[in-house]
Amino acid sequence: MEFASADPSVIKSIRQRYLLNEWLRLAGKRPPLPLQRDFQLDRVDEETVDMMGYDVVGEADGARFLITHQGARLATTYGNERVDPAERRRFLDEAIGPERYANVVDIYRTCLRHKRPVYSISTVNDADGKEVSYERLLMPFGEGEAVQQIIGSFKSISIEGGFKVSNLLGLRPKAKPVILVRAIIDRAFVPAQAGQHSADEIVDLD
Repeated sequence: MEFASADPSVIKSIRQRYLLNEWLRLAGKRPPLPLQRDFQLDRVDEETVDMMGYDVVGEADGARFLITHQGARLATTYGNERVDPAERRRFLDEAIGPERYANVVDIYRTCLRHKRPVYSISTVNDADGKEVSYERLLMPFGEGEAVQQIIGSFKSISIEGGFKVSNLLGLRPKAKPVILVRAIIDRAFVPAQAGQHSADEIVDLD
C-alpha cells in the first residue's frame, strides 16, 4: 500500500493526537525537526508503556534503528516481556526478525525520507481470533536536516472488547497483519503557525 498525504485528523487515538500536537509545536519553533530532549511527556507519563525510542544509525535505505526504549506493554505485545531489559537495546531488525521487519521497514524509512510523522493502521487477530486494530505513529527528531531519533507510539484496540495482547505481534503470530492506512502527516503542515499556538489548538481533539 502506498503512503497517502494526510492532515492530523487521520489519527484516531486522542493520546496519539496529543503527542503529534506536541511534535508540531516543537517543529514550529525549530524547523524542520525538533530535538528529542525538548519532547516533554509530563502530561502523559503513562503513555511510555506504549512507546518505543530509536536511534537512527546510518542513512537512507541503509539506516538501522537501534532500540533505546521499549514500553512494558509493547514488550508483552511482541513477546519480549521475558527478555532481560539490558538485552532489549538492539536493532529493530534483530528484535523482530527479518520477516516481520520486512513488513514494517518502509514505515520507518518513509519517516526518515520525508522528515515528517508517519501513521499507520493494521489489523491482526489475537490468540482467540478477535480482530485487533494496531495504530502506529512515528515522529522524527534531530539536528538540522538529519533525523537522528524516532519516537513511536503504538496503540491496540478491538471493537470486540477485551483481547489477548500477549505475543500479538511476536515473531510467530497466528495471522499476518493487514494494512489499512499508511499516511504521511504533511498536509496543512504549517510550522510557523504551529509555533504560535498551544499544542491543544493545533488539532481538534473532540
